[in-house]
Amino acid sequence: MSMRSAKILLITGLTLFLFGGCKKSVSYDTKPQINFKNINSTSLKTGDLLLFEINFTDKEGDIQDTLWVQKISKTCPNSPGVQFISPNKVPDFTPTPNLAGILEIGFAYNANVQGYPVIGGCSNKNDTATFKFWLRDKGKNISDTLVSPPIILQR
Repeated sequence: MSMRSAKILLITGLTLFLFGGCKKSVSYDTKPQINFKNINSTSLKTGDLLLFEINFTDKEGDIQDTLWVQKISKTCPNSPGVQFISPNKVPDFTPTPNLAGILEIGFAYNANVQGYPVIGGCSNKNDTATFKFWLRDKGKNISDTLVSPPIILQR
């Protein structure tokens, strides 16, 4: 399976306003911090989109490097094209210190949907997969690895 780089959408304006206007304590470290804001589904049928929203913070605001995504199949780990590691370029923008925002990344399950790379599952049965994410900034600082809950890819 040929993996095209997934498109990453960076939403910062509204998020900066929301984080800036709140009295909550937000941690800004040199190493980017990531966590899930939302996953649209944990069970997919052919043609469905799988969308991840990932919150991030970064002290230097220089996250314009790479969001890595790894898909790990628990059911068919040796099937060709089912597992992958994909580097995804974070769009360029002017760094802002103490940056917080949301990265959105999506995949189409067994379907060609414009703007979304295709992910596959087992060929003859349901697959259960997890997705791992880690973010590298321009300073080569790498976030901790974020692991999704199990995602069921229905046959």
